Amino acid sequence: MTDVLALGPDELLTTTRSVRKRLDLDRPVPMPLIRESLEVALQAPSGSNRQGWHWIVVTDPGKRKVIGDYYREVFTAYRNSDAYPANRTWGDADRDATQNRVADSASYLAEHMADVPVLIIGALKASAELPASNQAGLWGSLLPAAWSLQLALRARGLGSAWTTLHLQYEKEISALLGIPDDVRHGVLLPVAYYTGETFKPAKRQPLDEVLHVDTW
Repeated sequence: MTDVLALGPDELLTTTRSVRKRLDLDRPVPMPLIRESLEVALQAPSGSNRQGWHWIVVTDPGKRKVIGDYYREVFTAYRNSDAYPANRTWGDADRDATQNRVADSASYLAEHMADVPVLIIGALKASAELPASNQAGLWGSLLPAAWSLQLALRARGLGSAWTTLHLQYEKEISALLGIPDDVRHGVLLPVAYYTGETFKPAKRQPLDEVLHVDTW
């Protein structure tokens, strides 16, 4: 088993960041590292212990280019929309500056998604048509494992970023990768070694602004 970074639980949890500009696009990622990280992810909980997840690891340059082209197209439309966080003013200079930095790094990733050496799609066996009601119970059987995967990757010196914009072309990407109709995508993780030494915790809003005890 590969040596992992000497990170305590709190440090691992607070310094596993979305990595975009600092992804090393030129350094190959060994498949054994991906497999080790996925073995960790498979220990995550799932509803009724169904373990209905599937992990599609894409390393083929041609397939990565197709996915990257779809991603860039959707990102470009999103970036130019009112829904894009950087296109609004938050009324806080620090928050505005942070959103601008995130927007810059997100634009970089969109331009270079096809160049990231490994793309991992976390997917879940489900009906072809997702329910219109609250889907928390469904995706709660995949997303904890995907986050566990990001933590395991980080512990092995690899960076990743949580992305979902590719979902607009889910059917096309499934056809490209031979994914059955009853397997639905939940997340796309670009994975690479990261540049620099480490990461630090991000600034977050005060806990008391989002904490509710016994009542809203």
